[in-house]
Amino acid sequence: MTKRETFGSSFGVLAAAAGSAIGLGNIWKFPYITGENGGAAFVLVYLICIALVGVPVMFAELLIGRRTQSASVGAFKALAPKQAWFLTGWFGVVAAFMILSFYGVVAGWTLNYTYLSVTNQFAGATPEQISKMFDSFITNGTQPIFWQMIFMVMTAFIVLSGVKDGIEKYSKIMMPMLFVIVVVLAIRGMTLDGASKGIDFLLTPDFSKLTAQSVLVALGHCFFTLSLGMGAMLVYGSYTGKTQSLGKLALQVTLADTAIALLAGLAIFPAVFAFGVNPGQGPGLAFVTLPNVFNQMPGGYFFAIAFFVLLAVAALTSAISLLEVLVTFLCEEFKFGRIMATIVATLTSSVLGVLCALSMSPTSGVSKLKFPTLAGPQNFFDTMDWWSSNMLLPLGGLLVIVFAGWFMKPADVRDELSSQGLYAVKWFKAFQIAARFIAPIAIVVVLVAKISGKIS
Repeated sequence: MTKRETFGSSFGVLAAAAGSAIGLGNIWKFPYITGENGGAAFVLVYLICIALVGVPVMFAELLIGRRTQSASVGAFKALAPKQAWFLTGWFGVVAAFMILSFYGVVAGWTLNYTYLSVTNQFAGATPEQISKMFDSFITNGTQPIFWQMIFMVMTAFIVLSGVKDGIEKYSKIMMPMLFVIVVVLAIRGMTLDGASKGIDFLLTPDFSKLTAQSVLVALGHCFFTLSLGMGAMLVYGSYTGKTQSLGKLALQVTLADTAIALLAGLAIFPAVFAFGVNPGQGPGLAFVTLPNVFNQMPGGYFFAIAFFVLLAVAALTSAISLLEVLVTFLCEEFKFGRIMATIVATLTSSVLGVLCALSMSPTSGVSKLKFPTLAGPQNFFDTMDWWSSNMLLPLGGLLVIVFAGWFMKPADVRDELSSQGLYAVKWFKAFQIAARFIAPIAIVVVLVAKISGKIS
């Protein structure tokens, strides 16, 4: 049996785990769902959900991974042999596979928009032209697939290089770069004339704008933004050294993830308000609204490039963790070598991604196919997104936290969280309460709301 790879340094662990958590969910999705749900009041609820649900689930994934030095299915087989808990690992693998398929497509959009920004193709375009530019691109069929394939090759190259020489090495480069870019963009956004309205929108709560659906959306977004329920943190936990403080790591990852999301909001909303744009533009906020804003902004050419590079880097750091979930699964369960596992995982998820891309092209037969979700029939792209984000992630997170809270021996959980007694875990009782009661109840509420159609 070959010795399991591990991260080489504490900063490497943090960079990789934070990279997994920090992705399009922070910079693309968080701003537009904040805009749709009223701003600062939604942000406050989101932060509470992160603390009460997101952090405990992250603790659970990290400790299960490190305890077993295995990932996904293998971890639960080791802790609960001959029991059905291994299905929890399968939920994570399937979720990672489905998410990577459509995530690669959206990540390809970021590469295309980086190219368009560098070649200054937004210059002089009217808002209607920029909107048509986006629509014609995503419905083209071949162009999104081209950029998706470039992105998937980049992701595969990093994962092929291994844990220390690939994931850790490139995360240590990309994460500081991502942080610098988002800070520069936030400073620029906040110094625009009229930016104060955008800052107030993000930081001054108006609870009259908060709805029950907003609360459920905030709770559901915890899983997507922290890479929970898909096995990524469990895998990275299995690569984490026994002397690393899991409590400190989880807290640092959560703070980094939240800080990037808020900085992205401070980059986007002041600019949006400064130029009189509606903040509730939905998914098109990054690809339609912001290019219009950059067109009107002094130095907008450079800030457009910086923003889309930021999106691309964030997408890449998350995508490598998704691919790594699939690679470790193939290596552990089917005894593949890393090279073969990476090739198989990349090709299969890319094929699924091609179907996602073609489902938005009116000239392809795939676009005419509709698939069942509890929100009604949807195209292939939206179906992959809906089932993975709305069902598999919360369900996977629920099973993980119940397993850690109720099935594992408390002494074993404490032993792992304390790194075999190396660190004090005075917060252990609080973790138990959250793991046994608060987080499971909250997740069940989200799942029931999804199933009943209360939230889409």
